[in-house]
Amino acid sequence: MDYIPVLIMMAAGIGIGGAVLLLTSWLGPKVANPTKDIPFECGVPAVEDGVKQRVSVRFYLCAILFLLFDVETVFFYPWAVVYKKMLNQGVFILVEMVVFIAILLVGYFFILRRGALDWE
Repeated sequence: MDYIPVLIMMAAGIGIGGAVLLLTSWLGPKVANPTKDIPFECGVPAVEDGVKQRVSVRFYLCAILFLLFDVETVFFYPWAVVYKKMLNQGVFILVEMVVFIAILLVGYFFILRRGALDWE
């Protein structure tokens, strides 16, 4: 009984997705246009094959660090939700979050010192 709203939302999402697919196939162009079907990036036609270009490791490192710190910040929300309820049990929850933030700051200063965020 508690899952009925979830099922309604799933049915609505599937229904809207199916309706959009049907409408685009019904209202969309019927004949393929070779000029409009070529790949492009930001309105500029591709010059070379993307597989042959070398990409700096710094792009991947920056992306992984972003994901790492982004996922870590996700833990702040549940902590903030239960903080007021858990406060009557002492300051353990506050100390725990201070230790967590300290570990994050140590990691952040480590990657700054190593030059992981420097663009040259």
